[in-house]
Amino acid sequence: MAARSIMPNTVTQNIVLSGYGKAGKFDQMEKVLSSMLESTSCKPDVWTMNTTISVFGNMGQIDMMEKWYEKFRNFGIEPETRTFNILIGAYGKKRMYDKMSTVMEYMRKLQFPWTTSTYNNVIEAFTDVGDAKTMEYAFDQMRAEGMKADSKTFCCLINGFANAGLFHKVISTVQLAEKFEIAVNTTFYNAVLSACTKAEDLMEMERVFKRMKDNQCPPDDTTYTIMIEAYRKEGMNDKIYYLEQEKKTMITDGIKVSQPEDEFFS
Repeated sequence: MAARSIMPNTVTQNIVLSGYGKAGKFDQMEKVLSSMLESTSCKPDVWTMNTTISVFGNMGQIDMMEKWYEKFRNFGIEPETRTFNILIGAYGKKRMYDKMSTVMEYMRKLQFPWTTSTYNNVIEAFTDVGDAKTMEYAFDQMRAEGMKADSKTFCCLINGFANAGLFHKVISTVQLAEKFEIAVNTTFYNAVLSACTKAEDLMEMERVFKRMKDNQCPPDDTTYTIMIEAYRKEGMNDKIYYLEQEKKTMITDGIKVSQPEDEFFS
């Protein structure tokens, strides 16, 4: 572009910024950001803000996330709903619940609507610790406000209930997803498979895996890792060998198939 005298604009710089962020090249990111802040033709916008804080938030670098959020605000860039959802998600993953709540209250104060992503981030924040009560409260509030749940909502609930050892709630959650006609995908199946292994129910795990393949939903690395680890705990080396061979075959064939809806525990 430079050789052809094509000047980059904000969109161009945002794409470059996103690429550096995904590659973990934070020094290059900061150079691009600094040049944008000093530029008269490529000024940063809310997309720049969201990309930047999302990169640092996903890496768990809360200080850097907050630093750049303040820089953008001081530059005059106003946050949007997605900006706040990124902050909530990052705080939730680090279990910084006070800051997460503060952002949510700030959204209410400024009349920014809570979205499905907002609630998903809240539910996910309590998934790893298996705080079923708080997860259910957030989910109930989500439904009361008429917010539509999606596949991620149910994945978080399934993982959370499994971590809490409430496997009967895992089953009811899967059935509720079917009732709501949630389009399930590989991530959803993986959540159910993981729950089966935590319940030490390998027969159910195998049944879900078979249904997953029968319905042409492609297993991924996570799928095989979950199942191989479950078999390893039981010393089922023949099953491990079979799965490893199957995985190699699928990768070699480069299978790409659709991910339709399905029902479980029928």
